[in-house]
Amino acid sequence: MVIIDLSDKSFFYDVMSLAGEFYPGETIREKPEDYVENEKDIIIKVPSPDEKAKRLENKNVIKRALYRDLSERTGKILPWGTLSGIRPVKLITSYLENGLSPEDTKKVLFDEYYISQEKAEKGISIAISESKLLKQADLKKGYSLYIGIPFCPSVCLYCSFSSYPVKRYSGVTKYYVTALKKEIEEMGLFLKDHPLDTIYIGGGTPTSLSGSELDEILCALSKSFPVSNVKEFTVEAGRPDSVTKEKLSVLKDHGVTRISINPQTMNDKTLKVIGRAHTADTVRSAFSLARDSGFSNINCDIIAGLPGEDTDDYHYTASEIKKLSPESLTVHSLARKRASRLTEEWEAFADSSFKGAESALSIFETLSKELSMEPYYLYRQKNIAGNLENTGYAVEGYSSLYNVLIMEEKQPIIALGAGGVSKLLTGGKPARLPNPKDPLLYIEGIEDIIRKKKEGLVSTGWL
Repeated sequence: MVIIDLSDKSFFYDVMSLAGEFYPGETIREKPEDYVENEKDIIIKVPSPDEKAKRLENKNVIKRALYRDLSERTGKILPWGTLSGIRPVKLITSYLENGLSPEDTKKVLFDEYYISQEKAEKGISIAISESKLLKQADLKKGYSLYIGIPFCPSVCLYCSFSSYPVKRYSGVTKYYVTALKKEIEEMGLFLKDHPLDTIYIGGGTPTSLSGSELDEILCALSKSFPVSNVKEFTVEAGRPDSVTKEKLSVLKDHGVTRISINPQTMNDKTLKVIGRAHTADTVRSAFSLARDSGFSNINCDIIAGLPGEDTDDYHYTASEIKKLSPESLTVHSLARKRASRLTEEWEAFADSSFKGAESALSIFETLSKELSMEPYYLYRQKNIAGNLENTGYAVEGYSSLYNVLIMEEKQPIIALGAGGVSKLLTGGKPARLPNPKDPLLYIEGIEDIIRKKKEGLVSTGWL
């Protein structure tokens, strides 16, 4: 157990996040007044803050001191230094927008946050790329639309999203579609005076619904929102075992421009371990079907650090993804999410998870170059393998505008459906308007959900 001894408890979360990067998997507790020292415990004494300094300055001073201490104790050097937030590029962008040159920004990242040169250069490159992409969007009056479909063929080992096994909820999906259509229709009318830039239908796995259910949702969407004017329309077809010719035809007929087919790995043994009910051949078939259906903008997700995988496995996945030749690639580092089965059963997977994640990222970065892709967005997560990151790569002209908009919080995201969280920009921290995660609660409370969302949007002053 890691025991945090600090005088100002308001810094506990910041200290805990950084300590967790050095001691992954350890329980971290604030030192209680009646603490009895245990030789097995790791005790971290946190410097007292300077009462005359501002909180942000104190936080950075404390984290730098803590980093030096823990790095010396453990022998670890974290690639992202003291940063534990999920949006490092947002920080980098703030320096560039305030007039710092890339070289001066790199120096600040090293001196103030101990970020490695490699990650600093990557972050700066992505920040510059994002600024160009964001010129496509209306950042003053526009918004993007997210629609959540909370059903999946099965729930993956590492997943903590709002996803429910579609077979178990087969009697519920038609009622869910009815409720979602109502929210789409009412919110479309409510938002009619604002330009819509992008649409993203995710989940869950939207294509776990039937073709007719997808058609119902997309028909309601096209009647209620200016779908034909959007710059990007993405649907997650993430589970290849949920992809059919009929569903792809429905998506194509309704103007979907981008889909994502996500193998995560091309190793069948790992697919079984992580709870995905498909094989690598299913991925190949789904990809071929999508190409035959006319989709020329396909993303693939892969994960570094999956249980039991080694360098040979990563090389094999890379070689097979190269044959598929997607237009974009999202490379995730495995993260222990609080509500996932991986976390609940961590003892069974601890020795085989996160292994070689850094070498895997290097292999997948090489893959992106072989596919003529450049990195265009990046984010991090808590309890992520190797203190690393998730990166989106794309061929020129195929970067996802929605991914950048939601990650850098440059535009309101209006979210419909179970598990959707609307984010409104209010001048400070974005206001969040969450929908219930449970599809049954969403169905039962749809009238109240719509009413509260309208009230929330009005109260932020955005409308």
